[in-house]
Amino acid sequence: MLHPLKSYLFFLWNSKNQHGVHSPFVYNLATKCFYDNKKYPEYSILKEYRNSLLENKETIEVTDFGAGSRVFKSNTRPISQIAKTAGISSKRAQLLFRIVNYLQPNTILEIGTSLGLATSALSLGLEAKTNKAKLNKDAKITTLEGCPKTLNQCQLQLQKFNITNVMSINTEFSSYLSNQDQRPKTQDLIYFDGNHSKKATFAYFNLLLPTITNDSVWIFDDIHWSKDMEEAWKIIQNHPKVSVTIDTFQWGIVFFRSEQKKEHFVIRV
Repeated sequence: MLHPLKSYLFFLWNSKNQHGVHSPFVYNLATKCFYDNKKYPEYSILKEYRNSLLENKETIEVTDFGAGSRVFKSNTRPISQIAKTAGISSKRAQLLFRIVNYLQPNTILEIGTSLGLATSALSLGLEAKTNKAKLNKDAKITTLEGCPKTLNQCQLQLQKFNITNVMSINTEFSSYLSNQDQRPKTQDLIYFDGNHSKKATFAYFNLLLPTITNDSVWIFDDIHWSKDMEEAWKIIQNHPKVSVTIDTFQWGIVFFRSEQKKEHFVIRV
């Protein structure tokens, strides 16, 4: 646990807000999206979705294909505790909603569904009534989850909240991503929240590179989770196809804009 603390102190020392950003694209993203203080009505739905899970005292047997848990000692886990410790935070869910609402991607892939806290934010971002001018009713989300019982709980939640633009797939991530006939040809936004290891993260990165467009954005969760993940993040930053990266500490956000010079930003959100 010492490593994330050291990384966070280093992040605070090096990070800036929008006033330290000289790229017009990143400045607009920061001011109009990251620091958008509007109280969207969708935030109430995200809160209700979370509270519903926090009140669920049922337990499930979790199949964990990733780097393991720092919290749970057993694979038999209460749903309320999974939502509390393993799911995206309320603040991050709202930020993810704003990013999707701001960028309005046509296709979204989520790697690591868990109980759907992030999935609901992705969905509501696409359907937000605040962005009618760009609203794309045909936009869809594909979300991948390795554990069948966890995914089943997520599907029940999505049904409960009438979230219908999500296709849930129970699969081992590498198997799905390696199948070129199965995965979509292009992806506008990918949210990586699955196996938090250097080997797996970089493998997913390489498998999905053929799906990028000039406007694609990739969001990697927990880039400072371990030294391993930080090494993966540095490799991704230096990849020749990557033009802009933003380190928000919790997330590493990647753009592939060919018209943009290569720059790396560290931004407090």
